[in-house]
This record gives sequence, structure tokens and C-alpha cells, in this order.
Amino acid sequence: MILTKKEILKEIKDKKIKISPMKKSNIGPASIDLTLDNKFRVYKTPKLVRITENTDFKKYTKAITTDKIVLYPNEFIVGITKEKVSLPDNICGWLTGRSRFARLGLQIHSTAAFMQPGINNKQVLEIYNFSPNPLTLKPGTKVCQLILEKTEGKAKYTGKFKTQSI
Repeated sequence: MILTKKEILKEIKDKKIKISPMKKSNIGPASIDLTLDNKFRVYKTPKLVRITENTDFKKYTKAITTDKIVLYPNEFIVGITKEKVSLPDNICGWLTGRSRFARLGLQIHSTAAFMQPGINNKQVLEIYNFSPNPLTLKPGTKVCQLILEKTEGKAKYTGKFKTQSI
């Protein structure tokens, strides 16, 4: 069951869902807009990457902090939300792009959009430019939306990225 605005506000009021910083105006009919932080990971010189459970993305990227970043056609970077999201053990989330930016060729998630119940962290964004035009991204832009859903049963994420950062 996807939570609507009324239910989202109730869960926030009851301190079951925590979002920091939080703007009430970012809550829509059935989602919450999240904003882009100023921290990114960009790729170093291309190398052959062997994909295993132990492959560390940090070995192939470098962290940068900037007040804007230009994303060229067919370029992929990693970003992070400004907001830290805490979910209870009976609510999970889905991150998705916003239509207004998708129409310009901006993709916010390529594969890992699911947010486990019980998370307490900022959300990493897998950002890709599908358009033929360079796109400028500025921190503070509401680039994605969080859709919340009640789970059957309870669970808590304790995996590798439970305290993820850029």
C-alpha cells in the first residue's frame, strides 16, 4: 500500500518517518521530493572493472564537492540526496526521477531505487544523461521523489550501505 500525503504527514508527526532537513512543501499527493546535495562521485580514467561482491566503486571514482556539475550526453555520475531519510521497520521506499527532468533526458536511478525498511541514511543517486544536450545540475534542486509503501511484516536493513555516503 503506497502512502498518500495524509498518511505520510501522520507517520512524520508520529516520528516513525524522519527526513532531515524536511520541507512540508516537498510532500506531494503520494510522494516526497528530495533534493540534490553538492557531493558527487565522478569516474576516473576508464578501466576494465571485474564485477564481484567485493568490487569497490570508490576505486574507480573520485569524490568531488561543487556548486554545480555539468553532465554530458551519455555520462554517468553518482550523487546523493541532501536529506537523510529514516524509515521504520514496516515501511520501505522507492526513489524515482521527476517527470519534468526525465523529459530533458535526466535519469536519477539506473538500477538501485529500492530503499529497505529500517534505513537511516542519505540516498545515493545513479545519475545519467540520456539526452543529446549537456545538463547542468545544481545542489538544492528537487531531482527525485520518494514513494513510501507499507510492508507485510517487519524488517531492518543491516547491509553494507546502511550508513552510506558519497
